[in-house]
Amino acid sequence: MRVLLIGANGYLGRFVADRLLADPAVQLTALGRGDDADVRFDLASGSPGALTRFLDAVHPGVVINCAGATRGGARELTRHNTVAVATVCEALRRSGCGARLVQIGCGAEYGPSQPGSSTAEDAVPRPGGPYGVSKLAATELVLGSGLDAVVLRVFSPAGPGTPAGSPLGRLAEALRRAMQSGDGELKLGGLGVQRDFIDVRDVARAVHAASLSAAQGVINIGSGRAVRLRDAAAVLARVAGYGGTLHELDGPPGPMRSVIGHPRTEADHGAPVAYPYPDGCGSWQQADVRTARDRLGWRPRINLEESLADIWMEAACRI
Repeated sequence: MRVLLIGANGYLGRFVADRLLADPAVQLTALGRGDDADVRFDLASGSPGALTRFLDAVHPGVVINCAGATRGGARELTRHNTVAVATVCEALRRSGCGARLVQIGCGAEYGPSQPGSSTAEDAVPRPGGPYGVSKLAATELVLGSGLDAVVLRVFSPAGPGTPAGSPLGRLAEALRRAMQSGDGELKLGGLGVQRDFIDVRDVARAVHAASLSAAQGVINIGSGRAVRLRDAAAVLARVAGYGGTLHELDGPPGPMRSVIGHPRTEADHGAPVAYPYPDGCGSWQQADVRTARDRLGWRPRINLEESLADIWMEAACRI
């Protein structure tokens, strides 16, 4: 099976590539903006025609799109998350390869949900920030393209390679700094948020399963369990061997609130905060993952403690 992987050098893409390379039946070609890609191509600025010519030459059976941006302004997010996907869809429509498209979506497309609830695929998306809006627009483009396509809505990925700017990445960095300086007290904010964390290696397994399946539409990929960030912080501290005290600042993150040990700069003071929760998902998010089980035969295997241990192992290397 010929597979074209777009965004192979990104956080999710690296693990998807590893998973596919372990399958002897897969012939993998990586397309991306980095020098380590087999073919260099920028979806946000490249033309559908150029990508069509490449698709006709390689003739993949599956195209997996892991490319995108998680940070930046609305214009940048739209370029990398929406315009880029429009390019992929148009190129696939023009091409004669007939490839199946596996698009990586995000739980942020749903926006805030009722505490205690599990969000299923038929929930009406109401993204609470520009990132979720840009990803939802991409999903709608894929679903309306007429292609053989599936969108995997990944909730909160965790594990090795977790970006330093993510909540768990900032937690690990705050712990690292505290241990390095010998601080016996670590002040953290925003720990009341509850998220559905899913290990990035389990995400890669889901992408592999989706590429082999005939499933179409939207499929949630998560653990099916919301975890309070303060509980994740406690586990991370235990894994790290931190003997100090975690002091939680009250209230949600906001203009005058330190978020997960991340110090504010002078420029931050008085700056408006458009979204109290950066991912636009409010205080609670939990995935209903029954569709992934039923249509992909997929279940999460790696628990959060193992994911956190791997996050800490990478952070500890910087001590």
